[in-house]
Amino acid sequence: MGIPQFSDIISLSNTEISEAIIETETELFDLRFKKATRQTFKSHEITYAKRRLAQLKTLLTVRLKELDQEEKDVLNKLLSNSK
Repeated sequence: MGIPQFSDIISLSNTEISEAIIETETELFDLRFKKATRQTFKSHEITYAKRRLAQLKTLLTVRLKELDQEEKDVLNKLLSNSK
């Protein structure tokens, strides 16, 4: 697993992004647990998981804001047409 790239997740749907967020949070928890119990793990995986989680949450937030703006635009058009 290389460094997570933003271009890798752009093609995911909102549902897939939500599932990936849950999966990444679980992975991050497991890595932190391994660190706390001094089990062997690759320390860079924590950084990669945190970065991927941030990318997923950012993309989901942007998409939800776009959807919200589109809904507002449609409502404004409907209201302006009815006058």
